[in-house]
Amino acid sequence: MKVSIITVCYNSEATLLKTFASVNKQTYSNIEYIVVDGGSTDSTLQLIKDNQSIISRWVSEPDQGLYDAMNKGLDMATGDIVGILNSDDTFLNDKVIEEVAKFHSSHDIDASVGNIIQHKPSGKVTRVYSSKNWKPRKLKIGFMPPHPSIFFKTELFQELGNYKLGFVIGSDYELITRFFLKHEISWKYSGITTTAMLVGGLSSSGAASYKLITKEIQKALSMNDIAFNPNKIKLRFIWKLIGVLKKNNA
Repeated sequence: MKVSIITVCYNSEATLLKTFASVNKQTYSNIEYIVVDGGSTDSTLQLIKDNQSIISRWVSEPDQGLYDAMNKGLDMATGDIVGILNSDDTFLNDKVIEEVAKFHSSHDIDASVGNIIQHKPSGKVTRVYSSKNWKPRKLKIGFMPPHPSIFFKTELFQELGNYKLGFVIGSDYELITRFFLKHEISWKYSGITTTAMLVGGLSSSGAASYKLITKEIQKALSMNDIAFNPNKIKLRFIWKLIGVLKKNNA
C-alpha cells in the first residue's frame, strides 16, 4: 500500500526541517511525500531543494491559499491513501504511517480517523484531541475530528471533489461534512495518535476566529443540504465543556 503525505507551506523556514525529519524517520518505506510551496520568500525553497532525497514531488508557485495548495497536492498524489501533515507539525512517532497502513490494509474502509496532540513551542502538551467518541452526526453541532488524523482513500477526491476555495479556515469542515455526512463514506476510528500539532494558528486564535469558524461551519452544512440548529453550533463550547466534565467525573 502506497501512502501519500502532503505538506503545504509558505515561509515556513522556522519549522519545516522538523516536519521533514518526522517524515524521513518513518519506518514505513512506501511513502510518497508531496510538498507544495506557495512561492516562499524566505529560505523555505532552499530547504525543499536540500531535502529532495525524501520528497517525491514538489512545486513552488503562488496559489490562492492553504486549500488551493492542498488541492494541488491531491492532484499530484498517486498513493492508495492520503493524509495531510502541516508544515509546523510532526508525526507523533516513527511508526505512525506503518500503523496507519496496517489499519487500512486490515479494514475495507474509505477513511480512518484518529487522534492528535496539540502543544506549545516549548513542547508542553495543551490538549489531546481524540476522535474516540466522534460520530458524523456531531458535525451538525459543530464538532469535527482532527483533520490531520484522517487518512482517506485517494480515489475519493476524484469521486467527491477536493477542498472548496470559498472558505478562510473552514474548507476542511466542509469536505468532512460532504464526505462523512452527505455521501456517508465508510470509516473507522483507528485509535492511532498521528500528529503533534503546534498551537497558535488562525483556527485557534481567539474570539474572532471562533466567530469566523462558526459562520463557516453553518456555511459548510448549508452547502451540503444538512439540517442544523444554529444556536447549538454557536454554543458548541458548552457541549465541549459538558463532555470534559463527564470525562473527568467518570
